[in-house]
Amino acid sequence: MDRLEKFFFSAVVSSNFLVASVLFAMISRAQRTPYMDEIFHVPQAQKYCEGIFSEWDPMITTLPGLYLVSTGIIKPVSWLLSWTGTVVCSIGMLRFINLMFNTGNLYLLYLFFCRIHQKDKVGRILIQHRIESTIEISSKHKRVRVQIRLVSL
Repeated sequence: MDRLEKFFFSAVVSSNFLVASVLFAMISRAQRTPYMDEIFHVPQAQKYCEGIFSEWDPMITTLPGLYLVSTGIIKPVSWLLSWTGTVVCSIGMLRFINLMFNTGNLYLLYLFFCRIHQKDKVGRILIQHRIESTIEISSKHKRVRVQIRLVSL
């Protein structure tokens, strides 16, 4: 990753986190109770936070991955910060986990684009190397002949 790309990526991630945090604060202040499908998901996530993994709400049709990850993040952090009571698995804390996932998804999207365009970067490097090699080989002979071949990958 070159220097400009690092700067641009940092700016995008920081801007995304700032905007998402402002939206998170506004929504959390305006809507303090579970909203829409949160009426199903929040109680289920809170059961997981309490260590009750055997109960399941039949209205939920998704896998429990987010609940497990939320518990895996919230519990150690609350233990380290000595949080107890309703703060630990509150609606705000569970929503904050989604804010962290937002930032993580942005990073995964960046890695995905890097992976897709890696072939383009490698292709450009190979073409540049072949052009330089051809020029170098041709210049060693008595007559200078420049041959440029573009090879599609």
